Amino acid sequence: MKEKLIKIEDYKWKIPAETSKKMKVPAYIFATNDMIDSISKDRSILQLMNVTSLPGIQSHALVMPDVHEGYGFPIGAVAATDLNDGVISPGGIGYDINCGIRLLTTDINKNDIKNYIKKISTEIFNSVPSGVGKSGLMKLSIKELDKVLDDGCRWAEKEGYTRANDTDFIESNGHLKTADSSKVSNEAKERGRDQLGTMGAGNHFIEIDYVEKVFDKEDAKIYNLQEEQIVMLIHTGSRGLGHQVATDYIKLMTRNLKKYNIDLPDIELACAPFNSEEGKSYFSAMCAAANFAWVNRQIITYQIRNAWEKVFGKSNKVKILYDVAHNIAKIEKHTFGQNLKEVIVHRKGATRAFPPNHPEIPTIYRKVGQPVLIPGSMGTKSYVLAGQEASMIESFGSACHGAGRLLSRTAAKKNIPVDSLLNELANKGILIQTGSLKGVTEEAPQAYKNVEQVVDVVCSANIAKRIARLKPIAVIKG
Repeated sequence: MKEKLIKIEDYKWKIPAETSKKMKVPAYIFATNDMIDSISKDRSILQLMNVTSLPGIQSHALVMPDVHEGYGFPIGAVAATDLNDGVISPGGIGYDINCGIRLLTTDINKNDIKNYIKKISTEIFNSVPSGVGKSGLMKLSIKELDKVLDDGCRWAEKEGYTRANDTDFIESNGHLKTADSSKVSNEAKERGRDQLGTMGAGNHFIEIDYVEKVFDKEDAKIYNLQEEQIVMLIHTGSRGLGHQVATDYIKLMTRNLKKYNIDLPDIELACAPFNSEEGKSYFSAMCAAANFAWVNRQIITYQIRNAWEKVFGKSNKVKILYDVAHNIAKIEKHTFGQNLKEVIVHRKGATRAFPPNHPEIPTIYRKVGQPVLIPGSMGTKSYVLAGQEASMIESFGSACHGAGRLLSRTAAKKNIPVDSLLNELANKGILIQTGSLKGVTEEAPQAYKNVEQVVDVVCSANIAKRIARLKPIAVIKG
């Protein structure tokens, strides 16, 4: 596949539309030379080419430097389809609908926490259920769950799980109005009704970090960040409910491809016209699952706040800096030539990265741009970036979402000894709280790309700029 690529800039590669008969538009890859060698080892490039065959695809498809093979779309992919004549594809969102990142800030610094790190991480671990299929602290009736699915964080606000202005700092204010709980299956609801406030397993985590470096003091101040400050990252999504929504609609769309005369190079790209009954139903169900995920992260925040105040007192406040999805489809306006057009932007393992002055950014951040939250692998550093103007030209207002896997989970567990990993993390001053030591190796730093290089690509391409770098001191996992 590497021979199909044309290097057009230092960090940008092109696959011309003429490369394959099924390609409708070109594809772009943001990566270094070394990254291209790695990307070429799996099906990512072929999957990206396949994405360009979707009916109604606009302008181009692209992948970020954290790209790796996924289901249908590669993880790290972004594509926009026409709102009237295009399709929506669940494979372009993924099974964990609205998997995303939330960054919390605190009023204390690195020195304040050093004697309490074991205590606070244990409190958080005990407060936030984690692990495969783990139940939360509440079990909702289907009627109450429907309110969560329809109202998102408005429900959380009404029920007392938010604090002043929380929803101002959540993408879409934690509520997609197009959600419709009636389009979510009973099986999905049964899987989700006891999972609010839970983390899950795999690469999901809560991380206690400190701000190791600020790159722009003025912009960091607007984000309420300063060096040595303690912050926390939450990474989780819509749990079993979102997975079931994806499963249900992938099956439905696969059965109905012939009905719409859709011919695909890969059945994993199963899709339906956005304006069809199947397309509209999936979008409404996906929005409902996204609402569920935002409420999930909100209740986790509520649980973290309670644990935090138990250790540090009620005067120590935990605030939301921002919460952003990286597995979602959104209706957005983008410019094509001289025309502003509504499209469905599929982001799978890609983070929205709107530039300064965009109306969907919280008012106090508009001078800087939207916060873009990029977690590294467990044991490496994470970044806070700000979206820049080039993102609207290059990537439909999108950036990378993390470091990106190098090894599969199976390969990581097979090749990385638990003891050596724990020793390595301890030597870095990182405490691990987990219910599964074997599972920790799946998320070892060696299983991921170098986050510094990934961030360097998106910043060099002027898609985003660095605001701050975070260093972990405790990781809480399932």
